[in-house]
Amino acid sequence: MSNNEAHASVLTPSEEIPKDAVHVKGPDFSNPIDLETLLKGYQTIGFQATGLAKAIEVIEKMRQERSNPEEPLRLFLGYTSNLISSGLREIILFLAKNKLIDALVTTAGGVEEDFVKCLGSTILGDFHLDGAGLRKKGLNRIGNLLVPNSNYCAFEDWIMPILDQMVKEQEGPEKEHWTPSKVINRLGKEINNEESVYYWCWKNDIPVFCPALTDGSLGDMMYFHTYKADPAPLNVDIVGDIRRLNDMSVKSKQAGMIVLGGGVCKHQIANAMLFSVQRNGADYAVYINTGQEYDGSDSGARPDEAVSWGKIRANAQSVKVYADATLVFPLVVAATFGKAHWAAAAKAKSEAEAVKAQQ
Repeated sequence: MSNNEAHASVLTPSEEIPKDAVHVKGPDFSNPIDLETLLKGYQTIGFQATGLAKAIEVIEKMRQERSNPEEPLRLFLGYTSNLISSGLREIILFLAKNKLIDALVTTAGGVEEDFVKCLGSTILGDFHLDGAGLRKKGLNRIGNLLVPNSNYCAFEDWIMPILDQMVKEQEGPEKEHWTPSKVINRLGKEINNEESVYYWCWKNDIPVFCPALTDGSLGDMMYFHTYKADPAPLNVDIVGDIRRLNDMSVKSKQAGMIVLGGGVCKHQIANAMLFSVQRNGADYAVYINTGQEYDGSDSGARPDEAVSWGKIRANAQSVKVYADATLVFPLVVAATFGKAHWAAAAKAKSEAEAVKAQQ
């Protein structure tokens, strides 16, 4: 083979680059740069940075469509329990407090850890702390977070009288029919603490669904309660909630989902999207998780797999960001809901000052 032939084999002639091609380019730090400009620069960085920029774009569209007078969008937010254990709890609280979401779906830990934090502090530890040593100290590790056993003791002391009262209402004249969302709503009311996500969900009438309500400390409390419940144990109807969640999806003119993590909270929302004949899936979807699709799990599946089931529309705007949600979700919220909230607050303040100046 001649040198010319070898050269031609290695460097195959390029086709002409399309005029509308997006050129890879990172942000310029030669001059000061604000957060909004920095995040816009993610669009052309490539890899997961471009995915994050796409997620911001899709979520901003969802935020705007919630105000659509003709076809308002319902926004479903799902997240795993570890994210309530983490500082993302305060970001989810911001969304619930300001009525920026329409429904939440989480796991048992995603419910109980919110109340536990109202009763005792979760502290930073380390991923490499010795489990046996922590056990002797009565400390429970969640990644690099630590929760003292005393927090769960306080949780038991708080919740047991509430469960007693719920049984009385179940067996009394009112014959209260409890579902997981009703249980969470009641606990949000009883905690009466503005640092609680579910206090704001109760106050703002935002339903919280938890199909795996017993898979955590809350389930432990319910288990203990069955041995001393009088006159009967608490009955919680999960079928009532799947009907309520699916009906919310069916009745939504538009629907969008943001899912942080995987597992039951991810699939429960996606599966609810399937039931709308009018939409035939979610109109918008953003997944943020570290799962891979190669084991066939729904947790790691890309949006396109959900399209094959009819859980996301074929022409929907969707993206999966392969990242730890604690890294990227604060940026996403800052660039969308946060930005709009701060702008509205600044406008309201300016208008109030103008009125005051005229008086």
